[in-house]
Amino acid sequence: MNDQDALRKPSHWKNLLIFLSVMGPGIITANVDNDAGGITTYSVAGAHFGYSTLWIFVPMILALIIIQEMCSRMGVVTGKGLADLIREKFGVKITFWAMAAFLLSNFMNTISEFSGIAASCEIFGISRYVSLPIAAVIIWWIVVKGTYKSVEKIFLFACLFYVAYVATGFLVHPSWKMVAKETVSPKFIFDKAYILMLMGIIGTTIAPWMHFYQQSSVVEKGINIKDYKYARLDVIIGGIVVSVVAMFIVISCAATLFKNGVRIETAKDAALALKPLAGKYCSTLFAFGLLNASVFSAMILPLATAYSVCEGLGWETGVDKRLKEAPQFYFLFTALIVLGAGVIMFPQINLIAVMLLSQAANAVFLPFVLIFMLLLINDKRLMGQYRNSKFFNIIAWSTVVIVIALTLALAVTTFMTK
Repeated sequence: MNDQDALRKPSHWKNLLIFLSVMGPGIITANVDNDAGGITTYSVAGAHFGYSTLWIFVPMILALIIIQEMCSRMGVVTGKGLADLIREKFGVKITFWAMAAFLLSNFMNTISEFSGIAASCEIFGISRYVSLPIAAVIIWWIVVKGTYKSVEKIFLFACLFYVAYVATGFLVHPSWKMVAKETVSPKFIFDKAYILMLMGIIGTTIAPWMHFYQQSSVVEKGINIKDYKYARLDVIIGGIVVSVVAMFIVISCAATLFKNGVRIETAKDAALALKPLAGKYCSTLFAFGLLNASVFSAMILPLATAYSVCEGLGWETGVDKRLKEAPQFYFLFTALIVLGAGVIMFPQINLIAVMLLSQAANAVFLPFVLIFMLLLINDKRLMGQYRNSKFFNIIAWSTVVIVIALTLALAVTTFMTK
């Protein structure tokens, strides 16, 4: 028995080492979901609707994992990014318009990330006119001057700090009985604000940019098919962690702000409002979490956009490429950072509206991206034996139908209230 155990141990260590070498795209992509716009959406959900939106995260964990696994699998099997495959399958014209919509949506998302940087730094007494230029330069330098491996290590390190929101959730002492009840008891309210909030939650948790970045990063990392089971585990861990963190943000705000009738509009409002209700440490942790998430996401969103647009138009992409080798890639990445940070320098712009609209825009754009993905991953010529199973197709198509239904419900409630 001891001899058998001794023989097994090297195999376990080998598996762990392979997983650590493959780990990255799934965990990073999922965690960036909890960006400034996401944290604002979850904070407002908890403050305005209490625990009543927690149930949506249960089906979303499953949907998120399945959809991200599809991207990862397509990247491993084909060795190409999602935008690249869309162009090859559906033509340049459709790809151009898809990338134009994607660019607009992601530009709004990038603005919201820099808004998060400005808001969190202002909580710590640092002016946006100081924090934004410094953050923009650091973000640009890390990506442009780094390699894929060095950038990925920084991204994985940033993922660790999301524990701040889990800690905040425990510090506010919520009613765990109520949390459990609302998590397993679906409750749908046919109300414009509630439907918009559900759309925002779905749009920020299963965002369109994620699918493009996930697949592109898998391709650039060079994961091969024999190691794919480890890439799948990477996706599963990422999907669970991001959803748990998001739920803790909702719980923190529901247990304090909703309970005391405090209305908020931004994550900054939530951090400041927590101080008198839950103490200085909770407020500081929440604000630090917002800063980390915003800086992290302000790197990923422009990067995801540059990957996708350049792939879709047939240009060179990749962090491992030099500036001369991929000029369009680095130009687009730089332009989004400069413009995203620059917009926040003008305080008269309604940043709250930009944040919430960017999440809703994600939800509207999402069905189109998922339809492209489903048509691609079920293509026998492209995927062969690695096509979707019936179960995966049911979950993915159900997500498309649900998002479209919510969009129509929002349109109906908007029309009825006029």
